[in-house]
Amino acid sequence: MKKVYANATEALDGLLSDGMLIAAGGFGLCGIPELLLNAIKDSGVKDLTFASNNAGVDDFGIGILLQTRQVKKMISSYVGENAEFMRQYLSGELELEFNPQGTLAERMRAAGCGIPGFYTKTGVGTVIADGKEHKDFGGETYILEEGIFADLSIVKAWKADETGNLVFRKTARNFNPPAAMCGKVCVVEVEEIVPTGSLDPDSIHLPGIYVHRLIQGAHEKRIEQRTVRQREDA
Repeated sequence: MKKVYANATEALDGLLSDGMLIAAGGFGLCGIPELLLNAIKDSGVKDLTFASNNAGVDDFGIGILLQTRQVKKMISSYVGENAEFMRQYLSGELELEFNPQGTLAERMRAAGCGIPGFYTKTGVGTVIADGKEHKDFGGETYILEEGIFADLSIVKAWKADETGNLVFRKTARNFNPPAAMCGKVCVVEVEEIVPTGSLDPDSIHLPGIYVHRLIQGAHEKRIEQRTVRQREDA
């Protein structure tokens, strides 16, 4: 099976359609599949639902698709850095499904393992629990959360071999692996593709069985919030 493609446009060929559910990796501005998001923007598909930890910022990440009105719904846990997101949500242009961060990660991971739902205490007694099934276990109340089965997963990893075995770097490992697991098709962008067999098997974070298509590209290194202090001798 051919997994390595020349660029993001080729890797997404035949996979995009209006109204689809896309799981996207990334945590803050770390590990965002920026090349694939740009290709989705250029494709013109619309009415998309994104399951992602956040919506990027106004000019980066999923934020670029908000600017072009290609997103109709976000399933997220944090959206505080995107002014356009806030404007669209408050004006009723964008639907939002809030998830606690751990719940969102587990909804993706569960789907990737073929688990359609699970019970969690997180959110009990809050608006998160509204309309969800409640069940008691050992005298404690839990709510039922459903797995996220996405039409497409787009993620970013640090390294891959030609069979799609992936290695992530630091914080980029938070949401990218579960996002990769839950899609019917998973497309990955990486900084480097190495020959098959050159990765240490004990260092592989996600096996290539989850990866269908793969590209290599150059990526930005953005800082979401820069905090500095004045030098004492200044």
